[in-house]
Amino acid sequence: MLSYENKISPILAKGGVGVIATDTTYGLIGSAFSEPAVERIYKLKKRDEKKPFIVLINDIGDLGKFGIFPNDAERDSLAKIWPGKVSVILPCDNEKLSYLHRGTGSLAFRIPDKDELRNLLRVGGPIVAPSANIEGQPPAKSVEEAKKYFGDDVDFYQDGGPCVSLPSTVVSFSNGVFAIVRS
Repeated sequence: MLSYENKISPILAKGGVGVIATDTTYGLIGSAFSEPAVERIYKLKKRDEKKPFIVLINDIGDLGKFGIFPNDAERDSLAKIWPGKVSVILPCDNEKLSYLHRGTGSLAFRIPDKDELRNLLRVGGPIVAPSANIEGQPPAKSVEEAKKYFGDDVDFYQDGGPCVSLPSTVVSFSNGVFAIVRS
């Protein structure tokens, strides 16, 4: 039997999108490096196209894939809150990633505190993972609720049981200082 990450990774690699339980809420996911998948998620969510998605990464080293190279002090600060339910906004003005940062020059990243999800990220790479809902509606707490939002318009659903956690806290990080954006 194929493991979770080995079933989902090939779908994501081909630009597919799906719904999985993250460490916070159910997320509508796609590869962070697939512009068509990212754009498809914007359409499915009916999301404001100026608002970037949170990107889930496996470890701090994955930030380098986005052209972000924290110094030792910054790495130490990030290591104190990751893995966990805190998303950190970091500068990212790479023009090749404008479909991700939407012209804001920054992206929010999170290392989830869920081994199964981190294995997916290790095998399949970083993913965008906004909550599984239509913008302005409550996040799905189950696969059944997600199916009410997206029906057959996604490539897969991975049932992870009930998700009743709040969305992640979002903080900005500049000059070694964290500032809460959303608690």
